[in-house]
Amino acid sequence: MTAVKSVIDRRWGVFALLAIAQFVVILDISVVNIALPSMQAPLGFTQDGLQWVVDAYMLTFGGFLLLGGRAADLFGRKRIFLAGLTLFGLASLACGMSDTSTQLIAARAAQGLGGALMSPAALSLVVVTFPEDRERNRAMGLWGAVAAAGGATGVVLGGVITDALGWEWVFWINVPLTLGAALVGVRLLTETERSGNVRHFDALGAITVTAGLSALIYGFVRIGEHGWDGRAGIALAAAAVLLTVFVITELNVPEPVVDFSIFKVRGLTAANVIMLMFSAGAVAMTFFVTIYVQRVLNYGPIAAGLCFLPIAVGQVITSQVVVGRLMGRMHIFTVLVIGLGLTAASFLWFAQLSTDGSFLKSILGPGLLLAVGSGFAFTALVVSSVSGVEPERSGIAGGMINMCQQIGGALGLAILASVATWRTNRIADGPVDDSALTAGFRLGFLVAAALIALGAVVGWLATRTRPAAAGSAAGSSAAQSAPAREVIEPSLDEPHATGATS
Repeated sequence: MTAVKSVIDRRWGVFALLAIAQFVVILDISVVNIALPSMQAPLGFTQDGLQWVVDAYMLTFGGFLLLGGRAADLFGRKRIFLAGLTLFGLASLACGMSDTSTQLIAARAAQGLGGALMSPAALSLVVVTFPEDRERNRAMGLWGAVAAAGGATGVVLGGVITDALGWEWVFWINVPLTLGAALVGVRLLTETERSGNVRHFDALGAITVTAGLSALIYGFVRIGEHGWDGRAGIALAAAAVLLTVFVITELNVPEPVVDFSIFKVRGLTAANVIMLMFSAGAVAMTFFVTIYVQRVLNYGPIAAGLCFLPIAVGQVITSQVVVGRLMGRMHIFTVLVIGLGLTAASFLWFAQLSTDGSFLKSILGPGLLLAVGSGFAFTALVVSSVSGVEPERSGIAGGMINMCQQIGGALGLAILASVATWRTNRIADGPVDDSALTAGFRLGFLVAAALIALGAVVGWLATRTRPAAAGSAAGSSAAQSAPAREVIEPSLDEPHATGATS
């Protein structure tokens, strides 16, 4: 009994370490956004150049996620996780020490690379640490809560830290957390089994997918910031060519970066498609609400950040308390569809924004509904994206869901911000006033609600589709021929857990 308790305690110690690392990555994204204006004058940024503090991180983080996930599977999850964590910490130190805009942008790119190595490896370590039962559900519920808490905490802390200590400390706060976690991880983490010996590393696949995803994200970001211009078109065209070469390469090499047979896992495929839609709406919501409370309601940066606190608290409670229990009693995609339905309803509520609104009238109600819906949806998406995947491919599965989250966010902001801007410009007579701005946000939320509703339809169809007989037979044969190999396949026709009682 003591030995069992020791194993359980160690598992949750490992989870705490991984969660701290993930928290820092999510925290850094939001905390930096608030501090951007304070960096402009000291480092000599132009207004357009300032956005590269965010873009440089997004390009390397999103571009290297698949490669980071594959590296974790091939070279060891512990090794890649600690390498990414250390790089992230050292890059954070360099960010705070930057004297010029070029130095900061380069350090932010290095931060993104560290995050791309760390995040999929961390999720993969969670997958192999916990079995497919109620304990896994609880861990994934907490994982979703960590993401929610990191995003909201960053928005609040960004203003406080910048005002009290200076912009440098929004980066330096990462250093003791990441390097301390790396030191603990050396002793606490155990290296996992690799996916086999690498005889022919797919260099062309690695280069084309990384460059292609970076070009794709840059194109979407460029559209969101400057509209459809020549640079955006060139970036998207380059992305199309590079990703086409990548697909052709992967179909013709013995050891690809992405083995496309992984998409035969229905849960993974559906989860990644839905994550694109979900992230598109979620990122646009944050953008719209932030501008609304500052431009229309005239809130300061700290007060604007505090508006998101109830949403974060609601997401934490929902992810941990509600979802962890429901996933033991309901189909995983049923939980997902409920969450997406509530999220779409919250966006319809947000679409009632008015110029005479207030936090209590315009933000709190739909925000709490969003907290419940996104708590359901995000946790269910993460669980279904790695369930049914062999442990030796869990790294690439973790990279995929993170990649779809990044691409969906960039694409959603580009499209929905363009929709809102179009509506605002159609209404505005001369300079943009609060009425025109709010009208643009309302239309943006309506389109976001439709997008999330489409995701709910995809999730519902996933619950209605039965596995092909051949696939079922193959899965049965694999399980019989390799009884010691842990293959986790969620049933879409039964509750998603073996331990359904509490």
